Amino acid sequence: MPLFETVDDLRGGTGTVQDLLADPVYRQHLAARGDTQMVMLGYSDSGKDGGITASRWGLQRAQVELLEAAAELGVRLTFFHGRGGSIARGGGKTSRALDAAPRGSVDGRLRVTEQGEVIHRKYGIRALALRSLEQMTGAVLLSSLRPRAPEPREDRWRPVMDLVAERSTVAYRAFVGAPDFMQYFRRATPIDVIERMTLGSRPSRRLGQDAALSNLRAIPWVFAWSQARAVIPGWYGVGSGLQAAVDAGHEDTLREMAQDWPFFRTFLDDVAMVLSKGDLTIAELFSRLSGDLHQRFFPGIGAELALTKGWVKTLTGQQSLLQHDPRLALSIRLRNPYIDPISVLQVDLLQRWRATDGEDDELLRALVACVNGVSQGVQNTG
Repeated sequence: MPLFETVDDLRGGTGTVQDLLADPVYRQHLAARGDTQMVMLGYSDSGKDGGITASRWGLQRAQVELLEAAAELGVRLTFFHGRGGSIARGGGKTSRALDAAPRGSVDGRLRVTEQGEVIHRKYGIRALALRSLEQMTGAVLLSSLRPRAPEPREDRWRPVMDLVAERSTVAYRAFVGAPDFMQYFRRATPIDVIERMTLGSRPSRRLGQDAALSNLRAIPWVFAWSQARAVIPGWYGVGSGLQAAVDAGHEDTLREMAQDWPFFRTFLDDVAMVLSKGDLTIAELFSRLSGDLHQRFFPGIGAELALTKGWVKTLTGQQSLLQHDPRLALSIRLRNPYIDPISVLQVDLLQRWRATDGEDDELLRALVACVNGVSQGVQNTG
């Protein structure tokens, strides 16, 4: 089963599948299986590699191109979505994700991963498990039995989205690729605590590799920023991408896309949700743990955050984030006052624990409790 994860993988995925299907031996094998091919799409590494905009748009374009290539060869594709629990790793409501998916990408078939951290919330008791399966089945049926009509304006929207994704990626990679960024990341987030917790089935970075971003796995990358309340992977670069499209004269087109294109509307809604869960004041407390690096990196975070919030609200016609989803907005607003004291305590404990070179196990246990508390409150891990 082909797997495409990084931004470059997604761009080259169609050629890879075409080469695979052109092989006579493999094609004979596929014919014996009803000319049905499964392709897995990874959300985590593409987001870490190029930012959330490039990830979402790369996945959307890859599905369209793969469907077209397979149809020309008489092969039926089934997409296996390797989605994570957080928005930055493809999480979110399945019904909205399917509504935003390209026409024909579901067609009665869907396969997705369910991350370990969401199992208890979705399948922990019988009633919840049944409800989760009902929602998944219902979303697939609605998407398959009531497919959207072709949207001729997408031919005009796609080049604009290409521009947004390109400029967003430039901004994101300039941030994470700056000199000393990984040193800043390791000081301004509790990544060292997360590594000591040995969560998940794999180590936080690839064995035998240094601490470069390319060697860090996506789950601890997202988890650390969620704990620091900056949630960088879920929004950074979006504002720069949108601003570039506006500067190129596409503001009216962006408004039209936000109103009438399910993909773009869902993308903006997901970013709005991530922004609502973040807290710049708490993020600054964490950032100050980085010492002199704070002034080099944090002003850029604040500027990009303001730009992103401004354009998300403007394009969706909202005075405040999640104005169209008051129930979710209220839920986040009620939880945050309980999370904030835990985050403040976490900053203090982190500073004291690092002063012992990570050797005080009592402080580590307290930090782990803080990590768990923030995770439950924010309802995001990796």
